[in-house]
Amino acid sequence: MSNPAVENDDALEKAGSATEALYSTRDTYFPANPDEKIARLKSESDLALNLLDSIPPEQRKLLEQRARYEYLRGKILDVLPEYKREAEDHLSKAVKLNPSLADAWLCLGNCIWKKGDLSSAKNCFTLALSKGPNKQILCQLSMLERKMAQGADNQAELVDESIKHAKEAITLDVKIGNSWYNLGNACLTSFFVTGAWDHTKLLQSLKAYQNAEKDERMKSNPDLYFNCATVSKYLENYEMALTGFEAAALKDPGLNAKEEVQKIVNLLDKLDNLLRGHARSKRLASLASSLAVVNLNSSYKRATVNLLSEGLNKAVALVGKVLFFIKYENVAPLYYLACDQDQVCFVLSVYGIQYDSIKEGDQITLLDPLYRQVEFSWKEKFYQFKSFRVDFKEQLLVNGKALTPHQAVRTSIHAQHKP
Repeated sequence: MSNPAVENDDALEKAGSATEALYSTRDTYFPANPDEKIARLKSESDLALNLLDSIPPEQRKLLEQRARYEYLRGKILDVLPEYKREAEDHLSKAVKLNPSLADAWLCLGNCIWKKGDLSSAKNCFTLALSKGPNKQILCQLSMLERKMAQGADNQAELVDESIKHAKEAITLDVKIGNSWYNLGNACLTSFFVTGAWDHTKLLQSLKAYQNAEKDERMKSNPDLYFNCATVSKYLENYEMALTGFEAAALKDPGLNAKEEVQKIVNLLDKLDNLLRGHARSKRLASLASSLAVVNLNSSYKRATVNLLSEGLNKAVALVGKVLFFIKYENVAPLYYLACDQDQVCFVLSVYGIQYDSIKEGDQITLLDPLYRQVEFSWKEKFYQFKSFRVDFKEQLLVNGKALTPHQAVRTSIHAQHKP
């Protein structure tokens, strides 16, 4: 004779497996036409709901079974991007029936987040964590705190909390790629929130993304490739950025990764054309000759580009003339073409200052200059140029003077995709 309770558990188990498969489709299926994904999710959610509906009410009388039934029903209904009141109702019933059901709290928080009630969503996550540590909930809380930070007065504080919770998730299991990915996003957001100048935050973000990539399951996440490429772009590792954006575009055509590739190529082509056009021109010789008379602080040793080492050049000053401000489609950094007294042209990228702080014809002095020789090929075109990066205004003098505090700027950009 069959046992109804066992049969019911089997039916709930099948519905649970169907729900996991449904969410796997949500997270890994990225067709060229987004409508195809919505149609597939609706079809799979209908099948999962049918499995639940096949369980007679008299066979789900146990409290634990009723809670799981309500949780699965709410989770299935919540798979689409828009908020559904019916999903919230079922998830709310689930946590009332079994307050220890962590997955139900996680889903309820996500559902409430969709309708814009961020503080109530946070309450769901913190309530669940009060019952015990949970890496998934810590990651969602970290994401939510970054969302709450946008436009808030205490932006930096909320992002610091986000980083803290992201690190807590990793301590629970260092092999979970999604936790590392979440930390990478938190560090990337911190870079933007603090003014888009501190590239140590970018290096922390890149390291976290590289740890995320060690988890095979993350290979299906196009946002990991996109955000990792974004970090490479701001670190001015152009080849890595182009490779990453191209990979993201292949995995999810719906991302604007192709546009990011084109922006970088447009910038590189513009730099290449300007450098070719101004090498040894008469204007260059005239501007370079005026640099020889510049007086420097005695604590800095003057050097020209060809005397510098790659990397940071401590206690050294490089004096140059700005030839061109290079218009670029992204907010940061600001790009300039400049030359030293030997008529050696270089690209200067500057973070964290107002766009009108440096003008064409200005004399610039780079203190402790950070130098890189850029050399790589992309799509059969070879790019080669000398590059200097200024992360904060104290590294730069314009016409012999330090920049004022009001010339600094906090760049309002955020990590794209799952901030």
